[in-house]
Amino acid sequence: MTDQTPQVRLERAKEASRATAALTSDDKARVLEAIAVALLDAAPRIIEANGRDIARGREDGIGDSLIDRLRLDDRRVGALATAVREVAALADPVGRVVGGHRMPNGVALEQVRVPFGVVGAIYEARPNVTVDIAALALRSGNAVVLRGGSAARESNTVLVDVMRSAVESAGLTAEAIQTVDDFGREGAKALMHGRGLIDVLVPRGSAGLIETVVTESTVPVIETGAGNVHIFLDETAPDDWARDIVVNAKVQRPSVCNAVETVLVHRQAAPRLVPLVASALQSEGVAIHGDDMVVGLMSNVIPATEEDWETEYLSLDIAFKVVESLDEALDHIRRYSTGHTESIITTDSRNAERFLAEVDSAVVMVNTSTRFTDGGEFGFGAEVGISTQKLHARGPMGLSELTSTKWLARGAGQTRG
Repeated sequence: MTDQTPQVRLERAKEASRATAALTSDDKARVLEAIAVALLDAAPRIIEANGRDIARGREDGIGDSLIDRLRLDDRRVGALATAVREVAALADPVGRVVGGHRMPNGVALEQVRVPFGVVGAIYEARPNVTVDIAALALRSGNAVVLRGGSAARESNTVLVDVMRSAVESAGLTAEAIQTVDDFGREGAKALMHGRGLIDVLVPRGSAGLIETVVTESTVPVIETGAGNVHIFLDETAPDDWARDIVVNAKVQRPSVCNAVETVLVHRQAAPRLVPLVASALQSEGVAIHGDDMVVGLMSNVIPATEEDWETEYLSLDIAFKVVESLDEALDHIRRYSTGHTESIITTDSRNAERFLAEVDSAVVMVNTSTRFTDGGEFGFGAEVGISTQKLHARGPMGLSELTSTKWLARGAGQTRG
């Protein structure tokens, strides 16, 4: 890819979107299978490039959470190929009838799903997103333009090259997958200002990156959000559920947006649950930031400040707060939540239903780990991101969220009077 301007790449993606839109479902599945095979074949090359990114990241002092997001090994490359195959096996949304009716004059109306055209993505230190979004875009009949950031530039360069070669070998133009990484900020700017060439733009990364993309773009943006995620332990929460769910939600992979960041505990349950859950977390290396009551119940607790309630740690840190009631828990979540995911641990069905009804987040859970907020876990094969907005898409986004609709009208000579 030796083009001299990002504009040329966007134009080529737009032209390629005509070819991707014309693919049959079997064609798209064949293209994705070629990508999966190519990823596995190129695993040593991908891992070598990723090693250079990690070494540079450590030299630059990026945090452990970003290093974890950045890392690719044999297992993770294998998981990427598996995810691509899972996307290929999903039902094709293109052409699906959403609705329709016959007008009084006899004209038949039908609303069907169609590709957006060109999907753009801006993201940070997530080479897996390079593959996930490309696979989802192609399966939904779109071309894709990627801007993966400097932290993963070596990994993304190889991944894009491998995928372009694979789709070409399967009979699709390589121009359906583009990157503007080598243009740096100018590439990102071109995506954000690519009106008429980029049909939808998805940012994934830090709150700062997302805010920049949302405020500076002249193209439609699906906003993904930071995950200041809460779990509320009410007075009926069973010991084992509370301990196991919170530990899983924090420790299983602390660097991702669906990891829990704040635990709220009902005052009646605090003497029982705070020592139990906090001790289990500490044994896993988690630092507890607690309010005055938590400090009084536990040792080795960092006194919490207002900033702790607002923080998406993305690390082995967690905030603990004791609340008087479900109402106070709901108020706290309304004030500090980013609208991503919240969960309640309870055996009280009335509390559970109130929580489900009153919490205004993309995903609201009862008695389960917040780590399940994920496109793969939801059965989407992979995800474009987790939308925290309320227009078009909300929560984990899969194939359908990368399509629009159009109306088909079939008549027999009718005219409007």
